Amino acid sequence: MMNPHTIRSREQRTAWILLVPALVLLLLVFAYPIVRAFWLSLFTKNLGTELQPVFSGLENYGRMVGDGRFWQSFGVTVMFTSASVLLELVLGMGIALVLNQKFLGRGLVRTSAIIPWALPTALIGLAWAWIFNDQFGVVNDILLRLGLIETGINWLGNPTLALIAVILADVWKTTPFISILLLAGLQSISPDLYEAHSIDGATPWQNFTRITLPLLMPQILIAVLFRFAQAFGIFDLIAVMTGGGPGGATEVVSLYIYSTVMRYLDFGYGAALVVVTFLLLILAVAIASFLLSRTRTKTSGAV
Repeated sequence: MMNPHTIRSREQRTAWILLVPALVLLLLVFAYPIVRAFWLSLFTKNLGTELQPVFSGLENYGRMVGDGRFWQSFGVTVMFTSASVLLELVLGMGIALVLNQKFLGRGLVRTSAIIPWALPTALIGLAWAWIFNDQFGVVNDILLRLGLIETGINWLGNPTLALIAVILADVWKTTPFISILLLAGLQSISPDLYEAHSIDGATPWQNFTRITLPLLMPQILIAVLFRFAQAFGIFDLIAVMTGGGPGGATEVVSLYIYSTVMRYLDFGYGAALVVVTFLLLILAVAIASFLLSRTRTKTSGAV
């Protein structure tokens, strides 16, 4: 009979052999670009003013400290990400709870609910830009017909309204992603738990807070972290809808980096922006993960 220690060692060796290609791919796709960007950020390389890169150390990072446009775009990114993820989580939870119920045509409804997420983002951006058009948009037409406004509102020309518009567009597109993840978690919860809890006199709200929410925390954590990272790096939707305008009101960090590199050809400073944005994203994801883990621990202990 084979020694259990030998079997375990063989399984671990097999696991590492299977993991090595994935780890190499991750290094090539994620680690190398960041390391390369950091190295490039140590040089002043602007094709518009000089052809050869000049080593400048941390000068690009010092420049970033006083760059008001960067910090404005970072603030816009934080507001966009926070609002989008929060709304998507609330709406996604509600949709998941509805789709988890038994009703006629549930399969068709589930399939239809995922369509917005499957559509190309650039196409969605064009559609929502037309919906919020001040002269021919659907939103203004509905408000005019209801008598709520007298003239069309320039949604994408007003700084506050433009930010709200891109948030609503992003929420509409990506809420199905969260709802599908949460629905998968809901289906793994045994109905016997709800029946036993209801026998004890629990209300539907108590079932949700004491059973559904604690057992669904792993899926909530995954959904929030995925969406946080995606929303923080959003580019295509806002680029199509507003281009970062008006007056930088919807210019997120990714758009600012794109303008720095592709429009002004400032590769050294653009690389520094990439590195700092990456580090800020990692920090934000770590903090969010820590807070959600604590919430999960508290809710699990209250069950």
